Amino acid sequence: MMEPIRVLIVDDEPIALEGLRRLLATDPELQLVGESTDGLDAVALIERLDPNLVFLDIQMPGLDGLGVVRQIGPDQMPTVVFVTAFDRHAIDAFEVHAIDYVLKPFEDARFRAALAHAKTVVRDGAFADRARRMARALGDDAEPPPETNRLTTIAVRKTDRTVFVPVDTIDWIEAADYCVKLHVDGRAHVIRDAMHRLEGRLDPERFFRCHRSAIVNLDRVREVIAAAGGDPILALADGSRIKLSRVRRQALEARLTGARPSS
Repeated sequence: MMEPIRVLIVDDEPIALEGLRRLLATDPELQLVGESTDGLDAVALIERLDPNLVFLDIQMPGLDGLGVVRQIGPDQMPTVVFVTAFDRHAIDAFEVHAIDYVLKPFEDARFRAALAHAKTVVRDGAFADRARRMARALGDDAEPPPETNRLTTIAVRKTDRTVFVPVDTIDWIEAADYCVKLHVDGRAHVIRDAMHRLEGRLDPERFFRCHRSAIVNLDRVREVIAAAGGDPILALADGSRIKLSRVRRQALEARLTGARPSS
């Protein structure tokens, strides 16, 4: 029988703590080892109790959630699910700091999804990758993701099913508020992710960030069309027309022709 996952909950709102306590109590794989209402106390509890998983409030008086991560150190921090009352449009700003997040007030289905993800990470022991990701997010590490982490398939969750999209079938990727759209054969699949994070896990030999809001599959590019007084346009094999940032045009053409961009 597997040992229970040791959980610490941290939130300065008593109602939120009660909600976390209630939702976690129904899972027999979890052991609630402690709770806290402020960041400084949370640091002490993490060091003393050695939890595997922390549900950590982003905004707290004094030391906030990100301050807790910095205080412990990304390489020593347990798996973190952030808790926030922020509007969803602000999620991308801190989503990279943890494996997941939940919004207050908690929705049971969303909480269960975040918890299932966290349990998988804890059980798989993917500690080194979490530490590198958190360090980069906190500005302590500029190391790119290793090639072994390159995506080959992306899981797209629908209401009643999960669709698995092979990365090499993607025509282009579009930023859409707090989500991204994968454009494949004239259809769009929406996933919750940040463009910069997704870009870091794609093969740079195949995908190119042509604009701050678009990434293209280089195999699908057919033409670069000049636009008087504006950004050039990329014509893709599926008929899509995508803006190309003028400052990135030379780098793109060099990639497509195998030439070195001039300095």
